[in-house]
Amino acid sequence: MPSYQELMARKNELDKRIEEVRDTEAKEALANIKQLINTFGFTVQQVFPWKPEEKKKVEAKYYDPESGASWTGRGKPPKWIEGKDRSQYEIQKPTFIDFDAPRDEKNPFPVQ
Repeated sequence: MPSYQELMARKNELDKRIEEVRDTEAKEALANIKQLINTFGFTVQQVFPWKPEEKKKVEAKYYDPESGASWTGRGKPPKWIEGKDRSQYEIQKPTFIDFDAPRDEKNPFPVQ
């Protein structure tokens, strides 16, 4: 029966051979992949499909009834709200929406 040192030496030898064979086969596989990409003209998106990160759309907090413009409250304030009391331009979120109520066609928001 082989000793512990002999078994460890065999194991190290096998690990080394496994790594060599893996490297060789990986190089061959990569060359094959590159050849197929060139042959068929695959794009990066086709080979590695990904979805672009979707930007979250922020709801508007302020609305100007005169111009019909809105603002989320982020970034530099627009001219129509600059230096004014913002509370009068806030979009109120109702507890219910009366769909039969008359609408202002300039206002893109369902709340009147």
